[in-house]
Amino acid sequence: MPFKHKLLALTVICVWALNMIVIKQGIAEIPPMLMSALRFTLVAALLCPVLHLRRDQVPGVLLVSFTFGTVHFGLLFAALADSEAGTSAVIIQLGAPIATLLACLVLKEPLGRVRLAGLAVSVAGIFVLALGPTLPPPLALFLLVVSATGWAVTNLIIKQLKDITPMTIMGWSSLFAIPQILLMSWFFEGDRWGMVATAGWHGWFCVAYSAIASSILAYGIWYWLLQRHSINAVVPYSMLNPLLTVAFGILLIGDDPSLLKVIGGLIMVAGVALILRRPRNLPDPTLPDTA
Repeated sequence: MPFKHKLLALTVICVWALNMIVIKQGIAEIPPMLMSALRFTLVAALLCPVLHLRRDQVPGVLLVSFTFGTVHFGLLFAALADSEAGTSAVIIQLGAPIATLLACLVLKEPLGRVRLAGLAVSVAGIFVLALGPTLPPPLALFLLVVSATGWAVTNLIIKQLKDITPMTIMGWSSLFAIPQILLMSWFFEGDRWGMVATAGWHGWFCVAYSAIASSILAYGIWYWLLQRHSINAVVPYSMLNPLLTVAFGILLIGDDPSLLKVIGGLIMVAGVALILRRPRNLPDPTLPDTA
């Protein structure tokens, strides 16, 4: 990728890392799945009126609304209610190696020994971080792994969608995700919907930040990058997310600054560095730059 595109990818990761901290604060005032539904409602309200979706584009966007909206974000918000932000960010990064492996298996993108080694090192870093005292309970851990898989599958779907802008995908997939997540929220947390009436600024700031900064701006840039470069060139940047989230969690909300977090984070950074190296004797998989 060109250097300016790498900077864009890193900026997106910083926005997402802060989003985990913001969500953790917000779900203390608004139930997590309902919070996710409110986030997508704001995104859809801002984007759908000015973006047109063709009928032939509906199936792909509907699929994204399920894998990204319901599976990834719906379950992520629910899991954060019982897990630490930094540790959750670590576990959710299982989506990056899953996406990379799926790209090799499904899209036949080249991997090579160096990237394979980088995947192994990165996953090892995740396990080191998970050995710390903040490992989520079994249900939250399961939800985080499923959420990570939803994110990985979404990357492959986005790669296959043609002639549709990232903002159109974001806006209409958000609209289609609202009833799905509201149904989940009503079933699992309907008795707490009254919390919305007493929510403070943390809750509503979370809705605004997650919708505008994390969804519209960050995911818009991410989808734009995915449509111009190979999955294996873009997705590995997301593995820096846990390191930044752990740092933000320690600095901003007093998360546990354990040694295992530092060691695991450094291992993950080393793995990312290996994944981002293009294997020798393989053609550059990056698509032509259309910026």
